[in-house]
Amino acid sequence: MTTDATATGTDRELDTFYRDVDAAGLTPLWTITEELLTPVPRPKAVPWLWPARTYRPLAERAIGLIPIERGGERRVLSLRNPGLGGRPYAAGTLWGAVQCLGPHETAPAHRHTPGAIRFVIEGDGVFTTVNGDACDMHPGDLVLTPGWAWHDHSNPSDGTMFWFDGLDLPMIEALDGVFFEPHPDLNQPVEGPHNRSEAVTGPRFADAPVTGELDPEPSPLLVYRWADTAAELDRRAEARPDDSEVELEYVNPRSGASVLPTLACGMHRVIAGRSTAPLRRAGNQVRVVHRGHGHSVIDGRRFDWGPGDMFVVPSWAAAEHHAAETADMFTISDSPVLRALGIYREQRLPAPQQVTSVFRTGEDA
Repeated sequence: MTTDATATGTDRELDTFYRDVDAAGLTPLWTITEELLTPVPRPKAVPWLWPARTYRPLAERAIGLIPIERGGERRVLSLRNPGLGGRPYAAGTLWGAVQCLGPHETAPAHRHTPGAIRFVIEGDGVFTTVNGDACDMHPGDLVLTPGWAWHDHSNPSDGTMFWFDGLDLPMIEALDGVFFEPHPDLNQPVEGPHNRSEAVTGPRFADAPVTGELDPEPSPLLVYRWADTAAELDRRAEARPDDSEVELEYVNPRSGASVLPTLACGMHRVIAGRSTAPLRRAGNQVRVVHRGHGHSVIDGRRFDWGPGDMFVVPSWAAAEHHAAETADMFTISDSPVLRALGIYREQRLPAPQQVTSVFRTGEDA
């Protein structure tokens, strides 16, 4: 806005015009085009890592201090990306968290429109009931709780369990489509024997990341076992001994689509002493290290990781992964939505990135 005393009549008219436009609740596109139509994605989320050595003691303390009861319902520590202005999200479209359940505890039944997945980090003896089907949970298992499915978590054992929660909550919130409803009872009834969905037939894994059409129906298979996943990774590694990485995507066995309409889940194995090529992807991704040690370089910053660590690769960030020992990493991403909208892209970089900094726990948090 012009303030010079020598402003011309046209300048004064422009000042008045912009004030009137602003007062009318309007914004001239010509003043903000470069902010809106960027050459490449500019996510607010930044590359970040949440180490198990930091969050696990806090989760244990939470078990002793925070009871599970109506009103709280879940003992969850959400991953908060420092680029998102205090919002409790790992990335602009993805919720990530660690959930913990103590001995003989039950997290009450409820349902919500955001879809969710659980990847078990540690512990045994817990089951998640999804629309009456009790799914037993073991380390490395993937359990689905599709949007608007009743679900609760029960621990009849003497031990504790920790798992990764992944949700499309930020995406559904952005669409103004969040609905939530508590179950009329503390827990929903279990119908029949446990793990009924495992009778569903069809392929559990895609030969390559899914690129086909989005399936609006979630996978009828609710639990994907680590034993099956590990065997498939072993088979692929043996078939391609010269590859630095083998990967798989969990799929809907009836359609071959991603497991949920909005979320893709996969497992990546990086072979000991090898590195993946740097790659940019449209869309956000969160990784959970299931086993192994190594490091990733994301937009020039090095992130050292080990079992249980969680880190985020924001949209279009260049990422490469290096394994000191063979490492398996679970991944969750929003790629089904980007593919359905025709805006998914990838770009492979011609050479490894130069490391310009090293991530330290607590920096810039």
